[in-house]
Amino acid sequence: MNKLQKGFRALKLIFKHPYLLNLVLESEDVYKEEISEMYGLPNGLPLLHIEELFPDFQETVSPYAYLSGATMPIDIALLKSLARRLNAQSYFEIGTWRGESVSNVASVVPNCVTLNLSREDIVALTNNPQYADAHAMFSKKLHNVTHLQGNSLTFDFTSHLHQYDLVFIDGDHHSEAVKKDTQTAFELLRDEKSMIVWHDYGYDPETIRWSVLKAIWEGTPMEKRPYLYQVANTMCAVYIPETFPTEKLVPHTKPKHYFEVSLKTSPLDF
Repeated sequence: MNKLQKGFRALKLIFKHPYLLNLVLESEDVYKEEISEMYGLPNGLPLLHIEELFPDFQETVSPYAYLSGATMPIDIALLKSLARRLNAQSYFEIGTWRGESVSNVASVVPNCVTLNLSREDIVALTNNPQYADAHAMFSKKLHNVTHLQGNSLTFDFTSHLHQYDLVFIDGDHHSEAVKKDTQTAFELLRDEKSMIVWHDYGYDPETIRWSVLKAIWEGTPMEKRPYLYQVANTMCAVYIPETFPTEKLVPHTKPKHYFEVSLKTSPLDF
C-alpha cells in the first residue's frame, strides 16, 4: 500500500470514526512537530548533567517500594539533593501516590505539603479500594507532612501562594493538566531562588514526553523559560533560576559516568 492509498484509508477511517482524529492530534509525534516549529525545541529542553548541580552527588533514597507507578530512585535523589542545595524550609508536591517522594524530602525539609485526590475520588475513578488505600502509606504518619485532598485543577491554593522553596509536580500528566499545574507552581514559589521539578518529562531518561514538554513550556512565564532544563539520567525537568553548561539530548550515546547503587530491604512497621 503506497502513501496515497494509506492517506485515503486514514481519511475514510476518521470519517467513519471521528474519535480517531483525537488520537492523531494527541500523538507524541504531533506534539514534537508543534514544539519544534513553534518553540525551536527539536531536542527538547537543554540537557543538564547532574554533576553540574552536585559535583559530589551522593544520596540515599528511603523508603522506596520498587513497585509499579513509582518515581525512579534517581528522581527522588534529585529532589532530596535539590532540597539540600537550596536549604529548603518548605516543599509542596502535587501527586502523592505511596508517599515515597514526600517521605524522602521530609527527611531534609521541615515543612512538607502534598496534595492528592481524596480516597473517595480515587475509588470512583478506579473502582479499586486497594489502590486507593496505598496512597500516602509511607508519609501519612510523618509529623512534618501535611496531606491535602483535592483536584489540583480546582483546588483553592490561596493560602499557599508564595510559600514554598521547592515544588514537585507529579499529578495528572495530560497536557492541559500539566500546564495548569505549572502555572500554579510558579505562584507557589517563595522567592527568586525557589525551584520546580516536573516528573515524567520523559517516558524514560532518553525519550521525551512531548505533550508534557509543551505543557511545561506554555505554562512557564516567558522570562523564566531560559531556566528550564532536563536533568540527564532522570525523567525530570526542572526550573532552576541559574545558568549552567548544557548539551542537547542525543539518545543512545555512550554515558559519561555511571552510578553506584546499594540495596537492602527493611520490614514495614505499620
